Amino acid sequence: MTDPRYPIGKFQRQDTYSGADLEGFIRTLEQLPSQFRVALSGLSAAQLDTPYREGGWTLRQLAHHVPDSHLNSYTRFKLALTEDNPTIKPYDEQGWANLADSSLPIEVSLQLLEAVHARWVVVLRSLEGAHWARTFNHPENGRLRLDTALALYDWHSRHHLGHAVNLRSAQGW
Repeated sequence: MTDPRYPIGKFQRQDTYSGADLEGFIRTLEQLPSQFRVALSGLSAAQLDTPYREGGWTLRQLAHHVPDSHLNSYTRFKLALTEDNPTIKPYDEQGWANLADSSLPIEVSLQLLEAVHARWVVVLRSLEGAHWARTFNHPENGRLRLDTALALYDWHSRHHLGHAVNLRSAQGW
């Protein structure tokens, strides 16, 4: 049985990524907003407030977490493209998940996800060779290249989409 925490497995970092890899990652980001919307559509409040696993986040929390996380990543990309190895600010994901805006209707966050990804994909599609080697410094995780950061957010997108899809399937929703 697959570990419900990791429906697509853990992130596997590679040393290099091909142009085809990068384009595939960009397509994932381009398609995620509509896929996430479908995965969460038609669910009742009780269903949205169901954790995807024992002790895990609810679908509502995931709906708010993904755009929060991706907005941070989009900002990190822009910093790395305009500054020399900037040190980025980590954030407390659990703390953010517990703030008042986490009780908003998920539509607010689905719209935010669509807007962030529309802009992010435009920036990503404009990048060429050397851009992908630009870096930012994460205080806890060290220096991260943009190609690796993109691979990580491709994984993050599919990871949380998998949580929603798997819970719906398991519950017969």
